[in-house]
Amino acid sequence: MADGKKIAAISITSIIVVALLVFAGWFWFKFYFVFGEGVKAGELNYVVYKGYVFKTYEGRLIQAGYNSKNEKNTIQSNEFKFSVDDKQIADELMRSTGKQVELHYKEYKGALPWRGVSEFVVDSIISIKQKNEPLNVPIF
Repeated sequence: MADGKKIAAISITSIIVVALLVFAGWFWFKFYFVFGEGVKAGELNYVVYKGYVFKTYEGRLIQAGYNSKNEKNTIQSNEFKFSVDDKQIADELMRSTGKQVELHYKEYKGALPWRGVSEFVVDSIISIKQKNEPLNVPIF
């Protein structure tokens, strides 16, 4: 009879350990695995420091473009909402509102309250230019 209780205790312990490992793996994948990374460019609309419990830096980039879904090819703008977890980067962006910026970001599958409200986290600034400053693009 003691062997049955011992086996049951080992089975329950094994199930709990496996469940904890599965949960830890899911949590890491959802919140810490970098799903994608890239660069977004556009006019920096704002960067603010806000939050109820966890104060985070949140920003928005406006990207101009063309809407090709209709026949009129109208100009449209896309918003890129992002979080910043580095105070130095956030301070520099706060001083650059209204300028053309290129930002490197990492994309996660979920947002953490202490990292920001967005799944996109800006980790570096590639360039900051005045709004009317010409881009270094060859003209053909």
